[in-house]
Amino acid sequence: MTVYLDLVMGLNFLVDFLLLLGTDRLAGYPGDRNRLLAAAALGAGYGGACLLPGFRFLGGTLWRLVSLALMCTLAFGWGAWKRWGVFLILTMALGGMALQLRRGGAPLLILAALGLLLLCRVAFGGQVGGREYVPVEISSGEKTLRLLALRDTGNQLRDPVTGERVMVIGPEAAENLTGLTRQELEDPMGTLAAQVIPGLRLIPYRSVGNDGGMLLGLRFPKVTVNGRTGSGIVAFAPRGMDGGAHQALIGGTV
Repeated sequence: MTVYLDLVMGLNFLVDFLLLLGTDRLAGYPGDRNRLLAAAALGAGYGGACLLPGFRFLGGTLWRLVSLALMCTLAFGWGAWKRWGVFLILTMALGGMALQLRRGGAPLLILAALGLLLLCRVAFGGQVGGREYVPVEISSGEKTLRLLALRDTGNQLRDPVTGERVMVIGPEAAENLTGLTRQELEDPMGTLAAQVIPGLRLIPYRSVGNDGGMLLGLRFPKVTVNGRTGSGIVAFAPRGMDGGAHQALIGGTV
């Protein structure tokens, strides 16, 4: 019984982790590996508990839904409904495949999970909804700011002097990183003339339905985008990012 229980929990852990990882990839999020591992461990523990005498009632529909909700909360956070939905769809799809492959054992189940992810990547191009979010770190002295950036291939913002692509962050992140207030960001010419921070520069921009204007910008010696580190220019938007899921915008090849 112990060996069988270990096998079931191990199989559940591996399959749940693949589904959670695939959910993040399809939804365009980088994901938090530690949170995914913890959620997969919770799923494995639930699967094992369903086999124990006195706890088999946990295999009912209500408790299955409760376990899925707890796993989603742990892996993605409360309110990440898009990823919750993607995870539920992948789980139900794998469940249907498992019924067809129930005589194949664990190896075929794992292959089915991998095959499902491959089919989703082919069908959706690796994403659901066409958005990709990328982890970003910006360091200034002893301060390091960690943000989630939306990769916008239509973002063509560049520094007029060097021609480099420019990342844009919102006012809250800008204030945490530099101390510049929203009022100072809304008056880029005046703030630049006051020389509040050495090295500030003006970044011209233009957007749909907007005649354009100027953003304050600053070069940081250490900017990490999706694991790649180098110096980079960051512009400070006086207004927050739309949608709330991200705090920064990057172009296609920053």
